[in-house]
Amino acid sequence: MLSGQFKTFSYPMPSNAAEWDQQKEQLRSKLWQILGDLPPLFTPKPEIILREQRKGYTLHKIQFKNGVDDMVYGYLAIPDQCTEPGPAILYHHYHGGEYDNGKEEVLKDYPVDKPPLETLTQAGYVVLAIDAYGFGERQHQGPAGDKESGQQTESALFKQFIWQGKTLWGMMIRDDQLALNYLLSRPEVDSKRVGATGMSMGSTRSWWLSALDNRISAAVCVCCLTRYQNIIQHGENNQHGIYYYVPDVLYNDIDMEAVVGLIAPRPLMTQTGDQDGGSPIDGVNAINSFVKSIFGLYNQPDCFKDMIYPGIGHKYTPEMWSETLAWFEKHLK
Repeated sequence: MLSGQFKTFSYPMPSNAAEWDQQKEQLRSKLWQILGDLPPLFTPKPEIILREQRKGYTLHKIQFKNGVDDMVYGYLAIPDQCTEPGPAILYHHYHGGEYDNGKEEVLKDYPVDKPPLETLTQAGYVVLAIDAYGFGERQHQGPAGDKESGQQTESALFKQFIWQGKTLWGMMIRDDQLALNYLLSRPEVDSKRVGATGMSMGSTRSWWLSALDNRISAAVCVCCLTRYQNIIQHGENNQHGIYYYVPDVLYNDIDMEAVVGLIAPRPLMTQTGDQDGGSPIDGVNAINSFVKSIFGLYNQPDCFKDMIYPGIGHKYTPEMWSETLAWFEKHLK
């Protein structure tokens, strides 16, 4: 038994792709229950509050209501060469306690000395990035308004959503789905070629969204590939912020290999440093092994790539960024 009276278990491997396809809808239904009583989805029609020509693309700063009286702020970038529907990337920002960051990440020289927005648009991708709850322009969107910001807002929202039968994580994923709905409504976007990516919290947002929504065509997830049983065993529960935790997952014999496995057979790359305390490497290996076998059931081994970086911690390296670009070039172009 794990501390806290959780039993250890391994998620059962299906015998074939048809069996996994049957399990998928049941598993997704259970995950949505765990995420809480979330409001219905819709396709936002954002207000464009700034339009600016930049190097190789037009930057739109947008805002839209998410249906529960919260405003979502984002950046939409349209490549200059976009003359017909083409590939798109839903870019999810990281956490890192950097609550000022949010969507601004795509405009910073990170993880290399060139903003992701510039690199991706030059490669022909339409890009959308939004602020998650508590980040960027949403730091005061908690129940106390301007009296709280950042981590205080995040904590207060977690508590209030629990009282309302929701979860903060579920509401974050819902916002990402609203962003996806908007992205797919754009005439510049080919709905069959939409990727999701991010690092750390952005990685987790990417693989949860990809697992729950088949409209994501390909994903690259950097760091934060965390198997819950293993993080408990290593005594590292506090490696992650409160946003990350949802009720009843282990109680229902679900760990993250099952969630990530829902992405198959759509292309997926995971990239993790073997010294990342928030993602113990034994858990990473368990997830990757299970998911690799799932892709094998579909006879699509080339659609899954797991990369482990020796001696690297919780970090997004230039090599990882190059691999991200190459993966999307292969599977979205």
